[in-house]
Amino acid sequence: MAAPIESLLNEICESEDPIEELKSLRTAVLATPVSGLRQAVSGARLEIIFGLLNTNDKEQIEVCVEILSRVLQALEPIQLAQNYKTALQSGLNHPNDSVKVLTLTQAIAALSKLSNTKAGLDVLFHSDLLNKMKDVMLTSDIIRYRVYELIVEVSTVSPVSLDYCANSGLISQMLEELTGDDVLVRATAIEMVTNLAQSQHGRQYLAQQGIMDKISNMINAAESDPFSSLYLPGLVKFFGSLAIMDSPQQVCEKYPVFLEVVFSMAMNLDPTLTPVALDTLGVLGNTVEGKQVLQKTGEKFTSVLKRISKVAADGATELRVRCLEALAQLLTLPVEQQTDDLLLLTESWFNCLSSQPMLMIRNISTQPFPELHCSVLRIFTAVGCQPWAQQLMMDTPGFVEWVMDRSVGTGKEAKDCKFELVGVLLSSSSAQEIFGAHNYLKLKTYLNEGPYYINAVSSVITEGAD
Repeated sequence: MAAPIESLLNEICESEDPIEELKSLRTAVLATPVSGLRQAVSGARLEIIFGLLNTNDKEQIEVCVEILSRVLQALEPIQLAQNYKTALQSGLNHPNDSVKVLTLTQAIAALSKLSNTKAGLDVLFHSDLLNKMKDVMLTSDIIRYRVYELIVEVSTVSPVSLDYCANSGLISQMLEELTGDDVLVRATAIEMVTNLAQSQHGRQYLAQQGIMDKISNMINAAESDPFSSLYLPGLVKFFGSLAIMDSPQQVCEKYPVFLEVVFSMAMNLDPTLTPVALDTLGVLGNTVEGKQVLQKTGEKFTSVLKRISKVAADGATELRVRCLEALAQLLTLPVEQQTDDLLLLTESWFNCLSSQPMLMIRNISTQPFPELHCSVLRIFTAVGCQPWAQQLMMDTPGFVEWVMDRSVGTGKEAKDCKFELVGVLLSSSSAQEIFGAHNYLKLKTYLNEGPYYINAVSSVITEGAD
């Protein structure tokens, strides 16, 4: 394919109106795998295509952008940075936004790979490219966000790359967007700050800049802001992510407003806020330390559990699924994490869901919504290896038979969920004693037969039957 591409480039170079040749080239490069393009474009005069961007013909620009988007993927990052730096800088000044986005996309792809080397960082920060990016940020919000994405991606690579980005002034500029007047810009900035916090050195930098305190204050102020639903979920996700990566206890103790607003969001049933609260509670409660933090809040969390249980029983289907999934995470306690105290904790949480929690949860599974059925199975799977739950299952009439009834929940996902539940029940050393030898053997048989086993049914055809 190298020869046709080179030939088409020659034809384009000789043509006064190369749109048709450009379209042929676009077809050729799109038909060539990226791995094959690497050889095809080596030495090819791509500057021809960059040059053809300098036109007012929108169709020609569009075709050139498509060609370059594909071809530049085949270049090694250092090759792109060294050989086409001037072209990239020119692209950032182009009046057409699609060309600017192309340039930034390629810069992000190449420089993020080079940002773990001093050479790559120097290409980005010790050249005119950085100043060009700063200038082009003023042209549109989309371009500004793409530059921030690049800076965050480079910053997360290493402490050294973060220092380069911080010294550029772009991180400070991004952090200032957190408290800007435009709530949509604020929401975008929060998302980018959350991405920056994914690395330990990123979290240390944000702490040094007082960003955690600033976001905590933003949560406090959100109560009086009628537009807070646009950015409050992002603030909650930030602290939720921070708690899991560092320590739920430390984060919740240092920033108590975080847990307070999560509880409030879970109780108020706002279609925008409640799902985020449920996801956050699930992620927190899926860890031992998170369970202990939630338990320390006493009646506050008990009220939230009861609210979640009520919505799971009679709320809108999508929200019911989210509630059930959150409960499954909260109640999960693998065998290796089980202690007497933690088993008492999960048992108390389960019992506060309803006066008859086993019946309440199982009744949800009988409703004609496959997603609810699977979510219920995940709750039983979450508690299935805990002795108190196994005893409840055994004491609930017909429960064990329901588990082994293959006619209940016939979809693939339901079969997989049921199979996982049986596996978890058998993984506990208490299973044989609690369920008894007969039920234990039937569960083992179910497991051995696999999730998709179909019972053979014999039939007798009577001669003369209608």
